[in-house]
Order: sequence, then structure tokens, then C-alpha cells
Amino acid sequence: MAFSRRSSFLSALCAGTILGVTGGVAAAADLPTSKAPPAPPPSWWSTLTVTGEVDAGITGNPDSPESGLNGAALFTDKANEPTLNATILTISRPTDPNATGYDVGFTLQGTYGSDARFTHYLGEGEYWLDSREQFDVLQANVQVHTPWLTSAGIDWKLGEWSTLEGAEVIDPAGNLFYSHSYIFNYPEPFKDFGVLAITHVNPTLDIYTGVTSGQQTTLVPYVGDNNDAPAFEGGIGLNKLFGGAVTVLATTHIGPENGAGRPWDQNAYVGFNPAANSALVYENDLVVTWTATDKLTIIGEGNYTKNDLTDSDTYGVVGYASYQTPIDWLKINGRAEVFRDDGPVTYVGDYPGNFDFVNAEHGFGYSFDGADVPATYFEFTAGLNITPTLPSSIPLLKGVIIRPEVRYDTTLNNVAAFDYNYNGIPLKTSQVTLGGDIILKF
Repeated sequence: MAFSRRSSFLSALCAGTILGVTGGVAAAADLPTSKAPPAPPPSWWSTLTVTGEVDAGITGNPDSPESGLNGAALFTDKANEPTLNATILTISRPTDPNATGYDVGFTLQGTYGSDARFTHYLGEGEYWLDSREQFDVLQANVQVHTPWLTSAGIDWKLGEWSTLEGAEVIDPAGNLFYSHSYIFNYPEPFKDFGVLAITHVNPTLDIYTGVTSGQQTTLVPYVGDNNDAPAFEGGIGLNKLFGGAVTVLATTHIGPENGAGRPWDQNAYVGFNPAANSALVYENDLVVTWTATDKLTIIGEGNYTKNDLTDSDTYGVVGYASYQTPIDWLKINGRAEVFRDDGPVTYVGDYPGNFDFVNAEHGFGYSFDGADVPATYFEFTAGLNITPTLPSSIPLLKGVIIRPEVRYDTTLNNVAAFDYNYNGIPLKTSQVTLGGDIILKF
């Protein structure tokens, strides 16, 4: 019996010890543990990017026009000649789209190539190189996010930026096709210099308000600003309509845009001084984008432009369809457009010389091959976007886009506008071109 009592005592002692230990472990597990320190916020420099892009192509014209020019074209104006369109370097630090406080970013973007003939800011090196390939500053702006007025705040751009207007853009990689629409080539501005405010009223509505020196102009009167007058660019954006499938951007650019020439040398210019400083040009544009499915996107654009000084106007519509095939690297695209150049001063034509386009903007003498007006243009373009997968062993190269296309242009009112001869006279009412380009992205 004594042994039994000792055994009972030892058993009770062991059980108590075990319970005490396990109870201590459980209690320790319930105690709050110290948390790891939060990750530091990303530095301002962590979102800085440096990217490059090279675009080269050719537009084949079976007619082999005497002038060497494809009729009614700007950026793809050279017939049957390989073209270095653009080599673009971009240094950018965007503002945080989710910022709730202040944030600052910037974009610096420059290019060298044949496209620069048509995109120069006046007074910013437009006469540096008398060659087909030229240098140009595409963008140079500071971006500021301010938490003002609305929960999403206001985004500002100060400096030089690409226009709000249009479905197509200067950067080749931002377009479905190598060639451009009539609406992009002729009535729309390409770039602006000034201050732009984008007020995010709510997730659906954005309001754009900008004051600029005018399209493709800077500040010095009659050197950088061809008419010494400001302009307005603005509009509204509607986002995520119909369950997120539709976006709408309605914009306008209003200001004196006719070249005034040199007021101190009235015999050296062909501009309209002094009326160019006051007569307004109205450039109105509407773009609707519909993501019909995860494979199919439809874009529609309408444009109306009125020049009070010359009493000329243009208007047109263009539609795009883009289908992502089951093959990851293949997209099929189509574009159809009707564009009216109503005159009496024509918009549509070619600028044969390296400086003819900027001379026209300044109001200086220039060469121009244009059709009679009024003329109604129709174009249909079919093309592919081919984006092959690249071997990882290729250094620096981030992507390749190959864009072959076939394009048909004609005038619906039987006006000769294509196949210019040596004297700049158009001989045909229609034109077929076979073109394409390769874009290398770094």
C-alpha cells in the first residue's frame, strides 16, 4: 500500500508538471509577437525608366510616280524607298496613378528620323539638318499630381507634350498601322507647349483644360510662335462605360494657327500677318473605343476642323478594327476612312522639300503638291501586327513589331490626287500601296 501511495503521489506530481509546462506554452503562444518593420516606400527613382525604339519601313508604289512621292501622305510620302522613320529615346518617371498626396514626374523624349520633318516645335532646331532625317524633341514636360478638389485630384503637365486629339499618335509603336489616316496627317495638331490640367472628377469623368502657345509652337514671337498668340486645348474623357467596355475622349483645339511670317520683312513671307494673330482655327475631335471582347477592339473617330482666316474646313470619320487571333504573336487590323477636304485652301498634299512643312507653318515660302478642292478621300487599309517571341539570349532588345499592310486610296468625286509627275501635278484618282515597317524596342 505504501508503494501505491508513493506511485500515486509521483503520478500526480508528473501530471501537474506536464500541465504546467503545456499551459505555459499555450499562454506564450497567445502573447502578441513583435511585427517585422514595414517595408520602406519605393524611392522616387525606382520608377524611372529609360527606353529606346527604332522604326524603319518602306511604302511600295506600283505606279512608281515621277515625283517619287506617294500622293496624299506625310510620314509615308517617299515611294519605293527604305525609310528610317524614327529612333526614339525616352527617359521618364511617371507620377503614381494611385497617389493620394503630391507627386512629381517628368518625360524627356527625343527622336531622329524622317518623321521629324513634320513634328518639329517651331524655334527648336527645325533648321539644324537639311536632310530627310532630322532631330526633334517629342516631349519635354514636368508632371505634377496634386490632391486638390476631388478625391482623385488633378494631374498637371507643364512644358511640351503630345496632343490630346486623335486615335493615332506620333510614337510608331502606339499605332496599329505603318501609314496614317488623313485625319491624323492633316487637320489634327501633333504637339503642344504650355500647361495642361487633367481633373479626375470621379472614376468615370475626366476634364482636360490646357493653355498652349499653339500647335507645334514654342514661345518666342515669330521664331517659336508663328503668330504670337495663345491657344486652348481641352475636352472631356468618359471612362469605363457599359461595364468598362467603352471609353470616350472628346477634345478641341482653338486658337490662331496660321503662319504670320516675318513682320519686319513683308517681302520674305507668304503668311497672313497680321490677321494670323487673331483669326481662329477650330480643331474638334471625338474618339470612341469599344473593347467588344477580349480579342476584338473597335475604335471610331470623327473630326471637324474650321479655319476662319481662309474660310476652309475639313471633316471626316475613320474606323478601326483589331482582332487578336488565337496565335499569340498575330493580330489582324483594318481601317476605313472617309475624309472631306472642302477648301477653298487645300489641306491634303505632299511637301517635297526637307523644310517645306515647317516653312508652311512659319508662313515662309514652300513647295506643296496638292490636289484640287473640294475633294472627298476614301482609304481602306488592311494589315497585321506580328510580335515574335525573342530568345532571351539577345541583349537589350525587349520586343519586335512587324507591320505589313496593303492600302487603297481614292477620291470619291473623281479628283486627281495621286501619282504626281515632275511638275507636281497629280495624274490619277486612286492609288494602291504595299508597305510595312519593323519596330525594335529596347
